[in-house]
Amino acid sequence: MSGPDVERILALAPSPAYVVDLGKLRANLKVLGEVEERSGAKILLALKGFAMWSVAEEVMKKLEGVCASSVWEATLGREEFGGEVHTFAAAFSEEDVKRALSLSDHIVFNSFNQLERFRPLWEGSGVSVGLRVNPGHSEGHTPIYDPAAPNSRLGIKREKFEGRSLEGVEGLHFHTLCEQLFEPLERTAAVFEEKFGEYLHNMKWLNLGGGHHITREGYDIDGLVRLIKRFKERYGVEVYLEPGEAVALGTGVLVGEVLDVVENGVEIAILNLSASTHMPDVLEMPYRPPLEGGYDPGVKPYTYRLAGPSCLAGDVIGDWSFEEPLKTGRRLAFLDMAHYTMVKNTTFNGITLPDIATYDPESGELKVIRSFTYEDYRNRLS
Repeated sequence: MSGPDVERILALAPSPAYVVDLGKLRANLKVLGEVEERSGAKILLALKGFAMWSVAEEVMKKLEGVCASSVWEATLGREEFGGEVHTFAAAFSEEDVKRALSLSDHIVFNSFNQLERFRPLWEGSGVSVGLRVNPGHSEGHTPIYDPAAPNSRLGIKREKFEGRSLEGVEGLHFHTLCEQLFEPLERTAAVFEEKFGEYLHNMKWLNLGGGHHITREGYDIDGLVRLIKRFKERYGVEVYLEPGEAVALGTGVLVGEVLDVVENGVEIAILNLSASTHMPDVLEMPYRPPLEGGYDPGVKPYTYRLAGPSCLAGDVIGDWSFEEPLKTGRRLAFLDMAHYTMVKNTTFNGITLPDIATYDPESGELKVIRSFTYEDYRNRLS
C-alpha cells in the first residue's frame, strides 16, 4: 500500500500543517470494512486517537460508530459522526453519567463501586451497561501505555468479581494492547477467556478494545476473523473492536520548515514544529517519527538535530542525516502524523497550532479545514 503523495502535499500545504491523505484513509477504512463483513464484528473509531470530525462522512461509510473516553468525546461522536456511541471512563462524576447516558448506546464502568453507585441512573435508561476487566496479562513494552501493567487503574481484576452481582450488566470490555499486531491479541484473548469466559454466556456483547494495528502490513487479518467468529459462535455475543490508530495509520503528514540552524557541539535545525506541542508522543512514548528524505545519523553527509521553537530544553524531535545541508526555509514532512497529534497538541508558549487540512489524490486538491489564530490561544485561558 503506497504512502501519501508527500511531494505534492509539500508543494501545496501551508506551514505548519497536519495534512490527512484521504486516499490512504479510504484504503484503511476499506480494510476495516472487510474485517466487519467477514467476521460479523462491529468496528468503532476511537476518538481518543483520531477525532477529525471533518472526515466523519468517510469514516461512517465503513464503521459502525465511535468510542469515547469522556462526555465531550461522546458529544462529538453523537453530533458529528452518528452511528453507535460507546463511552468509558476510568471514573465518572454523577453529572458525567447523566450526560453520558443521554449521548451513548453503551456505557462501560471501571469498577463495581461506580456500577452500583450509579445503578439508579442507568437502570431503565435503555443504555447497555458493561464492565471493563483487566485480564492481568501484559503485552505492552512501554509502561505508560500498558493498561495491564502492575498496579494499573484500568479494568477490574478477576478476583473482584467474587460475590458481586452482575444484574443488568450486558457486556464485558478489555483493552490491553498498544500499536500491536494480531498475536498479542490472540494471547490476551486466551487469558481473558480462561478468567472471564464463564460470565460471557450471560452477556450480549464483548468489546476487544483498541490497540489493534489491523491496517498495518503484516497483520494477520485471517486470524482476527477466526478469533471474532469463535467468540460469537461460542458465547452468542456481539463483538466490538475500537481501534483509533488503525483508522488513521499512515494517513497523516505534518508539514513544517527550518527557521534557523545553530551549532552547539552538533548542528541543530530549529523548526516551526515542536515535539512538545505538536507531536507530544515523541517525548511521551518516546518514539522517532518517520521523516521524508531523512536518514539515520551519519548515513548521509549532513547530520542535524531537529528541534522545536519552545522554551522547553528537551523540545527535540530527533537526529537525522540528509543528502544536502539544511537551510532556512527548507520544508520537511514528518509521516504518520494523523493519530495522537491533533488530539493531544497544546498551546504551550503560545506556539502556533498547525493548520488542519486534507489532500485528495483523486482530485489533487489540498483543502485547509481549519486554521488557528491568537484568539484560539487566548480563549483557552482566562
